[in-house]
Amino acid sequence: MPKRKILFISGTRADFGKIRPLIQALDNDARFEHSLFVTGMHTLARYGFTVDEIFKTFGSARLEKGFRNVHVFMNQVHGESMDLVLANTIFGLSRYVSEYQPDMIVVHGDRVEALAGALVGSMRNILVAHIEGGELSGTIDELIRHSISKVAHLHFTANEETRDRLIQMGERRESIFTIGSPDIDIMLSDDLPDLEEVRAYYGIPFERYAVALLHPVTTNPAETRREARAMVKAMLASPHNFVVIYPNNDTGSDFILQEYECLKGHARIRIYPSLRLTSFLTLLKHADFLIGNSSAGVRETPVYGVPSINIGSRQANRFICPSIANVAGRVPDILTAMENARAATCFEPVYHFGRGDSARHFRAALADEAVWQTPRQKQFVDIIQPLPTPQPQAEKTGPRSRRLALVK
Repeated sequence: MPKRKILFISGTRADFGKIRPLIQALDNDARFEHSLFVTGMHTLARYGFTVDEIFKTFGSARLEKGFRNVHVFMNQVHGESMDLVLANTIFGLSRYVSEYQPDMIVVHGDRVEALAGALVGSMRNILVAHIEGGELSGTIDELIRHSISKVAHLHFTANEETRDRLIQMGERRESIFTIGSPDIDIMLSDDLPDLEEVRAYYGIPFERYAVALLHPVTTNPAETRREARAMVKAMLASPHNFVVIYPNNDTGSDFILQEYECLKGHARIRIYPSLRLTSFLTLLKHADFLIGNSSAGVRETPVYGVPSINIGSRQANRFICPSIANVAGRVPDILTAMENARAATCFEPVYHFGRGDSARHFRAALADEAVWQTPRQKQFVDIIQPLPTPQPQAEKTGPRSRRLALVK
């Protein structure tokens, strides 16, 4: 098999956590060369300039082992609309692809940067691999995720449920590989720092705490403002300590950050634009609960058996298990859910999204030459036999038919 060039795209701290194990799985494998196109929130100082984390992860020692290509492209300024961010990303990525000439573009999830990668790849006849397609979620995320799936040629899903959903959407069974959620590889690894190390590094004085992580509902700005205000009021009214992390930079994030102004300087609360992925996972693993509307409360907390409180509609129709409490954005409901979560005994771990071996399955799939022969020309695959086409009936020759013919 000739050496294959694979381009990964990352626009947020969240999707970097998903693709990082996949990149590392290809290290020191002579069959592959990999590159990373870094953009989006990673390049914004307001959200912690997390491109630094990428360079720390893939530092000089790793560069010597083969990770030679990290390309940074600033696709937005704060407050720019999602459609312009999409257009900017397509422009910058298209130029980079012309230079790098990858054989495959790997994108994750439901961000506009991933949509840009899928569009550029498909229009340039480059294989597009989509990580964690077939998921359900609220707000505009679901529209973007399913759009990416329809453009992508290959799919690496978290479980059989999402695989079946892609088949329902007309995707080829041969192009879908169930590998689990890649960030669980990191969650269950021995590479996480100790809690005391994380607390010391970030200046977190609490022995017990909850993690708060709220994102905008882009399709309903009023809901975003209402939920942010209710969550902040409930946090201030409760006795708990909180580690608060900034939202993503979707439309409506300003509403959340405005409400967070009320939390600054409070003795029970620490606020951070971003945390290193491994540090975040350590804090999550030892938290009393997670509150907000992040997908981490649906996908990650169950792996650790940590309770989560999901506020509002952003995670509508997603996975449900006993550790997840769904509540409306009202202060009394949130306070009750906090008390229940704090008092809850430890839940059993749930591995609905994988068991920590995603990277191994991903590399095995890419090592199969048949994957690289996947047709670039996609065809919709019906899951039911179409109804037969009605056949034209023979012309009637009775008296009425002859009369109609005469009238004509």
